[in-house]
Amino acid sequence: MGNGLPITDPVFIFAIVSGLILLAPIVLGRWRLPGMIGLLIAGALLGPNGFGVLARDTSFVLFGTVGLLYIMFTAALEVDLAVLKRSRTQTMVFGLLTFAVPMALGILVARTILQFDWPAALLLASTFASHTLLTYPIASRLGLARNSAVTAAVGGTIITDTLALLVLAVIAGMVRGNAGEAFWVQLILGLTVYAGAILFILPLIARWFFKNVARDGVAEFAFVLAVVFAISAASKYAGSEPIVGAFLAGLALNRLIPHNGALMNRIQFTGEAIFVPFFLLSVGMLLDVSIFLGGFQAWLVAGTMVITVITGKLLAAWIAGKTLGYNRDEWLLIFGLSVPQAAATLAATIVGFEIGLFDEFVVNGAIMMIFVSCILAPIVVQRSGRAVALAEAVAPAEADLMPPRRILVGCSSVAASQRLAELAILMRDPRSTAPVHLLRILPDAAPGPAAETAAYDSLAAIASQLSAAEILSESRVRQAISVGTGLLAARQDTEATDLLIGWPETGTTNQLLLGSLIQQLLRDRHFSLFVGRIHDPLKTVKRLVLVLPTHAEHEDGFLDAILLLRQLAVQIGAPVHILTERRASAAFHAFFTDFNLADNIKFHTIESWTRLARNLAKGKQNGDLLVVYGVRRGALSWSPGDDALPGKLAAAMPDTNLLFFYPAEVAQSGEEGPTNFVEDLIV
Repeated sequence: MGNGLPITDPVFIFAIVSGLILLAPIVLGRWRLPGMIGLLIAGALLGPNGFGVLARDTSFVLFGTVGLLYIMFTAALEVDLAVLKRSRTQTMVFGLLTFAVPMALGILVARTILQFDWPAALLLASTFASHTLLTYPIASRLGLARNSAVTAAVGGTIITDTLALLVLAVIAGMVRGNAGEAFWVQLILGLTVYAGAILFILPLIARWFFKNVARDGVAEFAFVLAVVFAISAASKYAGSEPIVGAFLAGLALNRLIPHNGALMNRIQFTGEAIFVPFFLLSVGMLLDVSIFLGGFQAWLVAGTMVITVITGKLLAAWIAGKTLGYNRDEWLLIFGLSVPQAAATLAATIVGFEIGLFDEFVVNGAIMMIFVSCILAPIVVQRSGRAVALAEAVAPAEADLMPPRRILVGCSSVAASQRLAELAILMRDPRSTAPVHLLRILPDAAPGPAAETAAYDSLAAIASQLSAAEILSESRVRQAISVGTGLLAARQDTEATDLLIGWPETGTTNQLLLGSLIQQLLRDRHFSLFVGRIHDPLKTVKRLVLVLPTHAEHEDGFLDAILLLRQLAVQIGAPVHILTERRASAAFHAFFTDFNLADNIKFHTIESWTRLARNLAKGKQNGDLLVVYGVRRGALSWSPGDDALPGKLAAAMPDTNLLFFYPAEVAQSGEEGPTNFVEDLIV
């Protein structure tokens, strides 16, 4: 093309794409439309079939393919596996419906209106049955990632796409004459081995890498990228498609990548800022309006395909909604998530064209179907998803039962403080705008400017870790006559509800835990104290073992503590094992059942509290996080031996991740506040 078009300068191309990524949400936002629609339209206008400004070259194909796989991967990554497990019936029902209804309707239309023979009709119908989770990022940004309807749609995607791709493999094999006994054995065995290796072996490799090799966020992110695309590339050897591999990789890594962590933030940011926009632009470039000047047949095929896919997916969502008890906004949300066509549709269409089942009219109709569905779906998800999100906001969520948290992290060494910062990220309410306060205590004997500068430098490394998770932080360096007085004074200044400190690094364990520091902090009952000795990244934890003393359910703040620990377990994807005395087991069972907190929890008992350290040392497993519910002296569940318990457990299990959690107590009317306590302490 003349006039220097299409543009070939890579810098200029990337500048144009960056501008489109920036402007599309802004311009479309004026009409309350998703920005992805603007990228689709921009791709159609600027692409080779529009004004020819940009060519759909290998860079767009490459980044577009990566973007598609990224959508499938992040959708599986953000699924709450506990909710998916509870919603497995809904997932199966919707997955089969969204495959069977469009498939049946597609066969009927292909045979009666388009006059296709049976192989072509079956293959065309499979393109209507599949779909791509193109609009999932919209639902995620609306806070609906764990909504049961969204979970059913996400889980159903892998069912319908797998079945549709199986139809493609079988039809292609039959037409090519390869559908013999060996074909079926290879297909079934290949898929079984492929899926099994991803779901069972990949988590072991990833946990080992995060625990022993990864030293920073860049290494973790590079590992995830390498694994996902290697698995996707290997899919063809199993008779599948890369989108299936990317989805399975997301499920396999789900428990190892906390939803609110820095690694998840890096993954989401990279996808939404670069890969997914390139995919949308590349899809828009496929549209060629000129093909509809060729006559009635082009319009008939394209119109029939567009109407069939929309009708089939809408009907499947409506039936699923009526069957599973979803309201109108929820089943419309499911429709918006399941109607976009992309990867599987293109794969089936191209294969059908290559083996002679489809002509150019079907190929062009598939492109029109992709374009229209990708325009319609974001509008539906935006509007219905907003209605669902508002309805959920009216009902009190579990997080609303927990008071606002203001977190203060006492930092000593950088390595120990990084683990505490990771804990702060996971226990923080994602909706909170309060910063996490980082504190370094220096001796009161005038350490000098150099020591203070070094202290701020060490806090900067921790602040960058929080910044990677998009969490604000404030760094403080404080001089104090002792660590305890400095921590308490800073706690009051920041009005922190939670204080996180590392395991004492000097002196013997018993001296420090039974000495002044911990007991000094525990005398102030108005905040929760966390004392952590965490060796491994929290994302690699396999089990959260919670030790509860008898009568702990009667303590002030017990429910708040359990909700917080449950949130931590959900974030790291670890099951909770509760250990109590046998005589207290029934009471704890009743408490957790009454508050609907018994999901994904197993109860274990011991005969005597005095044998706790011995029993825990015997039953410990690699990858445990042992959380001990601590109580202050004089409380109902306190016993004289509890003060020595941390030292005993630390000595009995030197390699185990330990977290001692002392919840805040509710101040009674007329009691002195913490300010008087600290002033008296310092004097």
